Amino acid sequence: MDIAAAIAAERRELADLLDGLPADAWDAPSLCAGWRVREVAAHMSLGFRYSLPRVALELVRARGGLHRMTDRCARADAAAMAPAELAAALRDNARHPWQPPGQGIEGALGHDVVHGLDITVALGLDRRVPEDRLLVLLQRVTPRSLRFFGAALDGVALRADDLDWSYGTGAPLHGTAQDLLLLTFGRRLPPGRVRGEHEDRFVLTRAA
Repeated sequence: MDIAAAIAAERRELADLLDGLPADAWDAPSLCAGWRVREVAAHMSLGFRYSLPRVALELVRARGGLHRMTDRCARADAAAMAPAELAAALRDNARHPWQPPGQGIEGALGHDVVHGLDITVALGLDRRVPEDRLLVLLQRVTPRSLRFFGAALDGVALRADDLDWSYGTGAPLHGTAQDLLLLTFGRRLPPGRVRGEHEDRFVLTRAA
């Protein structure tokens, strides 16, 4: 599989999707805790828009906290950039070689796919990520990756309904491959998206 081509296609498809969102969708909550759709979209293009010296400066401002830095930058950029600019930042950088530190080109694909799902699943949009992209990411699921993303899947056996993929041991938890992928990245899902004895552990709850 040409992963660079898959990344470029994913970014262009997501840019087209973002361009078609109604205005109120940009302020809807995503699956990323505390971020609306616009913060997720801003975060997705940070690696293209920030130089290494700028990233270093932002890290210093965040007292070395990567999560503090990305949160602060996402909020600032989401406030400063119009929706059309956020979509264009993905489309115009479809072939950008950025990769998450230490995660390689497959990590870049995962970054785009998962954050795209953070938006579409939260909005209830029926976008299906192509199977070949999902398989690249699902085959990279390991105990180490689960720890890195804070995914607590102990006692659960993930079983995809639409692909020949499974992971783990324990009580079966069924769902689409892309929904199960989100669980391996530490996400919680809207009710009804997975089925099994422990499904309640993975349901997204929002403050009233």
